[in-house]
Amino acid sequence: MTEEMLQITGGIPLQGEITVQGAKNSALPLMAAALLCEGETVLKRVPQLSDVYAASRILNRLGCRCTAEGSTVSIRHSGAENCEIPDADMRAMRSSIMFLGPILGRMHRCTITMPGGCELGPRPIDMHLAAMRRMGVQIFEDGGKIRCTAEKLSGARIHLPLPSVGVTENVIMAAVGAEGETVLTNAAREPEIADLANYLNQCGADISGAGESTVVIRGGKKLTGTEYAVMPDRIAAMTYLCAAAASGGSICLSGANPRDMESCLHVLEAAGCTVGCCGSRIFLDRSGALKPVPYICTMPYPGFPTDAQALISAVLCTAKGTSVIEETIFESRYKHLAALMRMGANARVSGRTAVLQGVPRLHGASVEATDLRGGAAMAVAAFGAEGVTDITALHHIDRGYEHFAETFHSLGGAVRRCRFSASEREKQGVGA
Repeated sequence: MTEEMLQITGGIPLQGEITVQGAKNSALPLMAAALLCEGETVLKRVPQLSDVYAASRILNRLGCRCTAEGSTVSIRHSGAENCEIPDADMRAMRSSIMFLGPILGRMHRCTITMPGGCELGPRPIDMHLAAMRRMGVQIFEDGGKIRCTAEKLSGARIHLPLPSVGVTENVIMAAVGAEGETVLTNAAREPEIADLANYLNQCGADISGAGESTVVIRGGKKLTGTEYAVMPDRIAAMTYLCAAAASGGSICLSGANPRDMESCLHVLEAAGCTVGCCGSRIFLDRSGALKPVPYICTMPYPGFPTDAQALISAVLCTAKGTSVIEETIFESRYKHLAALMRMGANARVSGRTAVLQGVPRLHGASVEATDLRGGAAMAVAAFGAEGVTDITALHHIDRGYEHFAETFHSLGGAVRRCRFSASEREKQGVGA
């Protein structure tokens, strides 16, 4: 049996210009929302990811005809309408719960199981179910399955105890198919939510306030599929900026949205990078020494994103001084630090706080991706390290980045994706 790994030879400053891929965290809910529309939806700039393929399989099981050609995904209802997502498909992606809202909004019934994906600690679906109950949905647990049904969905006032992105998206999609007005307060404000609302409004929905803490959805409108371009991926953009910072390089990202990334860009500047923006382009140069950042706290948007926490920690491992990161969103999101310590980082974790004491340099090692952003952080660190780093468990990275090795290669990085056998893994200790 063979596996794949990334081999990265560090110490080469990344240079050049790349175009930012479409946002995974926008493309997936947009695909789910297409369930609500008659006719055909054509999504442009969809990243070619394993999670996108998993979402396509779910749509096809639900009675759609979903086809992908390059970065274009077409979704059309084929007549039959299934309302159950098999357990294997639910577990294939962590965000599979996002299909709950649009299935209920269209068919008023849905059967699911618990979602899968990266192990980042508890991400209970209780908030999703509580919001659906507010709209008149009855929910039963039956042998590991969650059965949801309603004669009709009715608009409601819903207040979220936490500004969850997934719950906000599910409420919006269910409320579009409900009768009357839904007012959602303490909603998440992430740009991907505004992108979802923009798409649905273009299809004929009536949603206002998306991207703010109060969202109003006037349901009962007939929706028709449309052509829509997915927004740029701010976390993928941050990944390449961090890799350039770690390697001492100078890069330009085109097709980005700097306004969505202000908290990230401010931290990179604080770490000693020169950052400039012009329209949809972001420039980063790190010609001097990295500086420690005394305190970073992950917060809901517009705060510093939890998805960028691992990425910036890979940069700060070689900043001269002490950096402190507090993770307030997810538990178990410091697993990547063990791999960085194998590469020579000086890090310690106490509860939700990580303390990074900068070292002069990191060195190559054999490491295994622990989750999507943790795996990307290992690559970021590898480009600034001395020697060769082997990264395994690439299925995590494939969930969120298209053409990962090729993109870095275009920036001058010494990286290749190769296959190796289980016996070679045991002999060399790859990913151990």
